[in-house]
Amino acid sequence: MRDQGRKSLAQLENLCKQLYETTDTTTRLQAEKALVEFTNSPDCLSKCQLLLERGSSSYSQLLAATCLTKLVSRTNNPLPLEQRIDIRNYVLNYLATRPKLATFVTQALIQLYARITKLGWFDCQKDDYVFRNAITDVTRFLQDSVEYCIIGVTILSQLTNEINQVSATAFLIEADTTHPLTKHRKIASSFRDSSLFDIFTLSCNLLKQASGKNLNLNDESQHGLLMQLLKLTHNCLNFDFIGTSTDESSDDLCTVQIPTSWRSAFLDSSTLQLFFDLYHSIPPSFSPLVLSCLVQIASVRRSLFNNAERAKFLSHLVDGVKRILENPQSLSDPNNYHEFCRLLARLKSNYQLGELVKVENYPEVIRLIANFTVTSLQHWEFAPNSVHYLLSLWQRLAASVPYVKATEPHMLETYTPEVTKAYITSRLESVHIILRDGLEDPLEDTGLVQQQLDQLSTIGRCEYEKTCALLVQLFDQSAQSYQELLQSASASPMDIAVQEGRLTWLVYIIGAVIGGRVSFASTDEQDAMDGELVCRVLQLMNLTDSRLAQAGNEKLELAMLSFFEQFRKIYIGDQVQKSSKLYRRLSEVLGLNDETMVLSVFIGKIITNLKYWGRCEPITSKTLQLLNDLSIGYPFLNCSHLSVRKLVKLSAVQFMLNNHTSEHFSFLGINNQSNLTDMRCRTTFYTALGRLLMVDLGEDEDQYEQFMLPLTAAFEAVAQMFSTNTFNEQEAKRTLVGLVRDLRGIAFAFNAKTSFMMLFEWIYPSYMPILQRAIELWYHDPACTTPVLKLMAELVHNRSQRLQFDVSSPNGILLFRETSKMITMYGNRILTLGEVPKDQVYALKLKGISICFSMLKAALSGSYVNFGVFRLYGDDALDNALQTFIKLLLSIPHSDLLDYPKLSQSYYSLLEVLTQDHMNFIASLEPHVIMYILSSISEGLTALDTMVCTGCCSCLDHIVTYLFKQLSRSTKKRTTPLNQESDRFLHIMQQHPEMIQQMLSTVLNIIIFEDCRNQWSMSRPLLGLILLNEKYFSDLRNSIVNSQPPEKQQAMHLCFENLMEGIERNLLTKNRDRFTQNLSAFRREVNDSMKNSSYGVNSSDMMS
Repeated sequence: MRDQGRKSLAQLENLCKQLYETTDTTTRLQAEKALVEFTNSPDCLSKCQLLLERGSSSYSQLLAATCLTKLVSRTNNPLPLEQRIDIRNYVLNYLATRPKLATFVTQALIQLYARITKLGWFDCQKDDYVFRNAITDVTRFLQDSVEYCIIGVTILSQLTNEINQVSATAFLIEADTTHPLTKHRKIASSFRDSSLFDIFTLSCNLLKQASGKNLNLNDESQHGLLMQLLKLTHNCLNFDFIGTSTDESSDDLCTVQIPTSWRSAFLDSSTLQLFFDLYHSIPPSFSPLVLSCLVQIASVRRSLFNNAERAKFLSHLVDGVKRILENPQSLSDPNNYHEFCRLLARLKSNYQLGELVKVENYPEVIRLIANFTVTSLQHWEFAPNSVHYLLSLWQRLAASVPYVKATEPHMLETYTPEVTKAYITSRLESVHIILRDGLEDPLEDTGLVQQQLDQLSTIGRCEYEKTCALLVQLFDQSAQSYQELLQSASASPMDIAVQEGRLTWLVYIIGAVIGGRVSFASTDEQDAMDGELVCRVLQLMNLTDSRLAQAGNEKLELAMLSFFEQFRKIYIGDQVQKSSKLYRRLSEVLGLNDETMVLSVFIGKIITNLKYWGRCEPITSKTLQLLNDLSIGYPFLNCSHLSVRKLVKLSAVQFMLNNHTSEHFSFLGINNQSNLTDMRCRTTFYTALGRLLMVDLGEDEDQYEQFMLPLTAAFEAVAQMFSTNTFNEQEAKRTLVGLVRDLRGIAFAFNAKTSFMMLFEWIYPSYMPILQRAIELWYHDPACTTPVLKLMAELVHNRSQRLQFDVSSPNGILLFRETSKMITMYGNRILTLGEVPKDQVYALKLKGISICFSMLKAALSGSYVNFGVFRLYGDDALDNALQTFIKLLLSIPHSDLLDYPKLSQSYYSLLEVLTQDHMNFIASLEPHVIMYILSSISEGLTALDTMVCTGCCSCLDHIVTYLFKQLSRSTKKRTTPLNQESDRFLHIMQQHPEMIQQMLSTVLNIIIFEDCRNQWSMSRPLLGLILLNEKYFSDLRNSIVNSQPPEKQQAMHLCFENLMEGIERNLLTKNRDRFTQNLSAFRREVNDSMKNSSYGVNSSDMMS
């Protein structure tokens, strides 16, 4: 037997070697397969112990550690408590007796310890929480040599990180739970209240000891200890204290919600001082972690301090920043520089300008920060991603100027113009170097440029006179040089490119500062300055447009469009005073006397772009977006149509309305697109044209027919192709896709009954069969089906009550029949696709299904069809559509319903309509379908998307109300028995009470323990759930009350008593409203009780 054990051990070691060392893919895959089988084998646990005891290679130890981590994370057939305690103790002893393990093995074993501890956090043995002794567990490591000390600190660091992470591990907690996030939050909250502060204090004390002993910076092990201590401290400060799971990308808005019990650590100035001292005393390679800790400390919630304490804390913080700025040597390291920029940004995101100016050294500090910012901007090639934080600081400072009440001078009028000037001049100076050295052009990253310009728009408006004077001077220099170069026969292309690059930046910046007017109270003088800038850009545009036949610059054109967009927002529309000094200046310089003439410049530019840049997608789409925005007018005012009416009167607009063909607008051609999806911009174009046409259309059918001539011709061409057996499929696809995209734009724009009816009568019945035929032929090609399905979904959408048919008209029913036919045809065919690869399943299948769900929802909720007549007259259109919906739904795994946001929104909004108006259909479904729908609702209740969660609450409310009514009827003595569907549905629900009970516990859990953003929606189904499950609710209540500390149980019991006070056993509106009010008070009282408690959320097994 022993020989056999040795043999299998040798085989495993050999497999590990093959997995981690071989370069042959086939061998590695075979080894991987064999090791997966090993992980699933019954004797895996004993073999892992054998590998750790006797394995000769580090790889076999790594395999053992990772296999054990999988075993303890297993949800089906979990390991017994005693076994997990043994593994935990074994791992600690193993680490304590083998200090020379490979780093990756130590890391894997520590990960195993952290996982066992997290998953067993609420496990008890003889009234003792056996997995909560982390600090005791590591004490023996901390009292030993530096190597052991590193292991101890790493254990605490990894544990803090593991408990904080809402990773896959959250979904391993409790096999039978359907709300892993809630379970994760309970563990995290309990850990926060019982252990985290002790770990943080320990970490700070060890850092003080380490910095107190003169660190031997040549000793590698000392380095390692310092690094691990800093990581541990950062993990403590980075903990998600209140369960907001903030997105790390939203860095600016981050406030660290330190618990009140930690106050003492932050009121003690030595904590802050420790990190500033460490920054100056350790090598630059460690400094980024120190600065990361300081960023978190600087972001501590304001309410942790009173005003005097906050002023003192801020004073120490600003002193530390001043010291770093006075000794900036370490900031030459990009990581240090980045973290320091983040620290500067937090000075303003967490403190007010009124507080900053009162700090003793404020004048000196603001001077140093300004100099640092100017230097940083001038070195534009160094750490470009860090500039965002510096601009964010100055943007917030500038925005605060009008509101600061402190008497101390803020001095921003001195320093803000310097920052503005540094940004503008450095961007202009970069152009030549980028072109000369072939570097990456920042203008290529339009997202980053736009973000910086948004920040500059506020900074530049502070001391606006200086900003404008600078821009005018720089623009005039570049424009003059550019003109001279164009007139010179010997000008080099490089020189022209440099001036075009400089002008591109200037046009972007001018657009941004004009857009910044919205943030400040503007004066006539500032409007006149805007006029100076606008005149210059329009003169440049005239020059560049005159050369488009020979050459054009794409980046400069995109900058022009950005400028026009900002100009439109601020100065076009009925809210603008026409006496504005800007218009006066335009009149003097360019002869543009009123808004109509300015609008004609806009339209002229749009037509020019569509003529010359039709093959350039970025310019075409942005140009069409500008046209679209102009056609809406000013969206916040009802009188917006004045500027749109002026627009329609322009001859250029009339030209577009009468000549929207590929002959005049090349992007409408069907042969110049390389890809069918490139036609998306056509929808935007026709939405704008549709709006402009509607202004004077009224009931003029002749004008409408005239406008539709190109589209009629296209439909006839497709009909002609379909009528022959042999046709050019590619041409047919292009013509049809272009056509349906155009029609969708028009359908979206026609949101009035009169115009929409013209469109409806034009398309039905003549052209509907062509759309159905296209779906039948090309169901497998989403580039064709998606536009057709989206058009149909738009046609059945009763936007602004436009679908109102006469009493004697059957059109509503006929339209639904066409909808049903399309859904059924597409649904039945798409299900024949078979197995689709996971990475293509959304594009090929789920996207089309999602549009079908939206289409059916729009038709069912449009209030223009009486659905009762279908069954009455034996018409199967409604049944076909609903049955297809069920078939499509059952083909989608539960996980996909929530993984794809558009699919989940369309599915749950359709389900809401079905449960509200077609509950008899839901009740008639097979038991497995009902269970599928109910479990999808149960999962949706915990979705992160509030719309989905709210929709699920509404669905659940309709189902519970239906159940309650049917139960009430069945208990009354009635002459009319329940119909068959209701009877079956009741029977199914009585067979599976656990589903409804599970949802009751989920809803109650979210309301009590989570950041419930839609409390009203949650309250609506809860009353019905309680009335249907009174015994279960009573047990649940007792479980929650008993899980509280003894001194809190009476208060919790009282909360539940108050929740049901005055509530009757019915679901009438008055009773529901009373319950909703009680629930608000209940949630408030429970939260107060928990906040005042020191135990944390120890209602551990409430839902287990």
